[in-house]
Amino acid sequence: MIRKKILLLGDFSVGKTSLIRRYVDGSFDDKYLSTIGVKISKKLLIMDSEEYELFIWDIEGRTPVKKIPIHYYKGASGAIFVSDVNRSETIESIQLHIDIFLGVNPSSNYVVAYNKSDLLTQYQEDDFDMPIEGFFTSAKDDKNVDKIFMTILKGMID
Repeated sequence: MIRKKILLLGDFSVGKTSLIRRYVDGSFDDKYLSTIGVKISKKLLIMDSEEYELFIWDIEGRTPVKKIPIHYYKGASGAIFVSDVNRSETIESIQLHIDIFLGVNPSSNYVVAYNKSDLLTQYQEDDFDMPIEGFFTSAKDDKNVDKIFMTILKGMID
C-alpha cells in the first residue's frame, strides 16, 4: 500500500473542510465549523491496480495575522489550494499559499480549486478569469470534488 499526505490550504471559510467531507464521507453540511489547527482524514482507494492510503490534512485557514505552522507542510506529497470564487481576496492569496508550500516541498504537485462555484451563474463562470489554472468546485453540488483529488493523486504518482 502506498501512503500519501495531501494538504488542503487556503484562507479561512473557503470550504476546505466541506471538500474533504464530500470526498471522504460523501456528505455536505452547510453549517460553518472553523478548523482549529489540523484535522486529518483518511481515504483508501485503488487506482491502476495499486492501493493508496491518502492522509488528507485539513489545515486551518490562513489570515494576515494567523500564519500556518511550517511543520504542517513537511512530508506532503501534494496540496490542493482552495479559494472561494465569491471572495476575491481568497483568490488573490492563492499564489502566496503556493509559494509558502513550494518553499518547503519544492518538488510537490498541487491543484487549485475555485470553490463554491454553485453560487455562480453559467455566465459568471464562463467570464471568470482564473489567475492560476484550476477547477471550479462545489462541495454542495459535488462538482469536480473527485476530480481534484484524482488529479493531485495522478500528479503525485507520475
